[in-house]
Amino acid sequence: MAGKIQTVDETIAMISEGRRLLLAADDSILAQLPAGTWIGGTIPYFMGAEGGVTSRDMVYVDELPAQVGDVRIVTYGPNDLHLIPTDEYSNGFSVVILPATSDVHVRYAAEAPEFSGIFNQPVVGWVAGSHLDDLGTVTPRAYAGTNAEATSTNAVVLHASLPEGALAVVDIVNLFSQGDGPTLTFDGPGFTQSKVYVDGVAHTFAEYLTSIGHDTRLPLVADYFGTGINVSIQSIDVETGEVSFYAPVFVGVEYKLAAPVGDYVAEFDRRLHEGTVAPAFACNCILNYVYSELEGKKTGDIVGPITFGEIAYQLLNQTLVYLEIV
Repeated sequence: MAGKIQTVDETIAMISEGRRLLLAADDSILAQLPAGTWIGGTIPYFMGAEGGVTSRDMVYVDELPAQVGDVRIVTYGPNDLHLIPTDEYSNGFSVVILPATSDVHVRYAAEAPEFSGIFNQPVVGWVAGSHLDDLGTVTPRAYAGTNAEATSTNAVVLHASLPEGALAVVDIVNLFSQGDGPTLTFDGPGFTQSKVYVDGVAHTFAEYLTSIGHDTRLPLVADYFGTGINVSIQSIDVETGEVSFYAPVFVGVEYKLAAPVGDYVAEFDRRLHEGTVAPAFACNCILNYVYSELEGKKTGDIVGPITFGEIAYQLLNQTLVYLEIV
């Protein structure tokens, strides 16, 4: 079934029927749900059938496709994240939910690409957040439905199996590409950087971005074998020279500032209609939602939660992630 936005009572009924669900809602809503085969994350922003929606009262619901066989739900602490691939089924996929700003969020972002076996089976997911008015006052949470327990410190993962003949495939839609500016590199990994090498010449990063009048809505983009991977800019502190990101940069990776995007919605429609997309799961970034004013606007036919970070094996920013069963 296609994902949909519905009431708490409708969601409780689905859980009581034993349906296997991926849920997104405000924390006050998820806290009302009974135990069952579901995982959830806090967020009040969604892409629905009619467009972008902000709601503290409704639930976004994806039901696992009929092809899915066995399911297991596992909670991982910061030191256990590397075990995620070891718990996967031999054919299937995993959905990860990380509470924003938690140690598991930071550790997964920095370390996931190096986890042994992380690319063996598809891994998708998202970073749980809060209403933007509540930043700093409300703690994002992930929920393990097996006990209807919330956590602000651990990752919650649903591992799903698929039968022979069915295959999960992960894809992304990234509207950003590298601009024609200089190459940017760093001498250390992390979510913050004060020094940047611009075509090999060291600069104070904040001063450099300020001097060129960079629009911080445009991320850094790395080219990973033809796939653009974004690192979104959170803030620039001219006094300290420090630039903060929503995902880490890495040593040995070459970045460029993104080229501007014209009509966001039109470009999304073009990309998504290049082929038939019928995802079992999808999510899109809160920065895309805010910067492109997607409230009430559709982005193709894809629906899903609007998130504080997207996962397609590794943590992504300003990217639509989706998973199909083929």
